[in-house]
Amino acid sequence: MREHDDEIPEDDGDDSPSRSQRRRDALAVFDLAERLVGLTDAQLAQLPLDDDLRDEVEKTRLVTQHIARKRQIGYLAKQMRRHEDELPAIRAALDHDRQVARRETAELHRLEVWRDRLIDDGDEALSELLNLFPAADRQHLRQLSRQARAERHDNRPPHAFRELFRELRELFDNDAAGDSDNTE
Repeated sequence: MREHDDEIPEDDGDDSPSRSQRRRDALAVFDLAERLVGLTDAQLAQLPLDDDLRDEVEKTRLVTQHIARKRQIGYLAKQMRRHEDELPAIRAALDHDRQVARRETAELHRLEVWRDRLIDDGDEALSELLNLFPAADRQHLRQLSRQARAERHDNRPPHAFRELFRELRELFDNDAAGDSDNTE
């Protein structure tokens, strides 16, 4: 037996979170409350909120003065902590919406890159695009890219530029729909 066994602290069974952890949790709920207040009505309607929390969010939106709004968001966060069991579902719905928005943004960037390549690189980029989409209308795409290039050069309104983007979106959307049909 060791001499200092009596100096080892006994586990008192207190499994409650530390003060720091409770503060981090409270700040996370406060941040969630701020996010809820910043959502549009349509986005808020899609979230799994009970009526009491939805009403509190609406009340908080009405407050416009900075300090008063912050205080009201704190009150909303306090109300949300009382509904602790609903918070994971709310967070999951918000994260899902954020992921969908990121995917949509990435898709728009991809289309913009293709449009810019078609305008800048001409037939070389068109050949690559047609390798991806053999059924695409070569003449129409070539005509739109040339018109868009001329619009840019002459500082005219970007009609063909926008039409080329719409055509590319339709191509990629139809391809995505075809992929989802094949996976069923």
